[in-house]
Amino acid sequence: MEPRRQDLPDSDSLKDVKEATVPEVDLNNTITEKETDEMQHELIKLEEEIATLKQVLASKEKRQSELKQCLGVSSLSGLKENLSRGWSDMQSTTAYKKTSETLSTAGQRTSVAFNNLGTAISRKIGDMRNSSSFKSFEEKVESTMSNIKLKVGGSSSGGSFEDVLSSTAQACAQDVPTNNPRDNTEFP
Repeated sequence: MEPRRQDLPDSDSLKDVKEATVPEVDLNNTITEKETDEMQHELIKLEEEIATLKQVLASKEKRQSELKQCLGVSSLSGLKENLSRGWSDMQSTTAYKKTSETLSTAGQRTSVAFNNLGTAISRKIGDMRNSSSFKSFEEKVESTMSNIKLKVGGSSSGGSFEDVLSSTAQACAQDVPTNNPRDNTEFP
């Protein structure tokens, strides 16, 4: 007797049934149910211990803070101590010593170079003052100053620049009108 077609399930539904009923098995790592229970129990214990340790640590940190406060030790002073200790440790390294020596030598050489440059510039300016072009420039400046004095001061008496300024200020003060267009009444 041949089975009827309508009584047989189709191949797609059989495939779904096979995949759904077959559990995945890892042949490399087989853990028994007992081992799984033990691991879960151990995990729970570890989590409880971690929580306890966190509470103990928080309690100890609080006590540390209280003791520091009683002793007058602040976090700023602790930071200062750490920085000064770190600075002294760094200064004792050979790299720092070599760098310090190199910078010191460079500073000395730079100082000598600037001194030599200043001396050279002073010498050059001294040489320029003795040159004919500088003397010509100086004479032109003196001539211009004399002309300004004549025009401003009215006399050619040789005075200092300050004298010229004060005479100019006096001349300007005399030219200022004394009548005030405003009413001379005082404002409240």
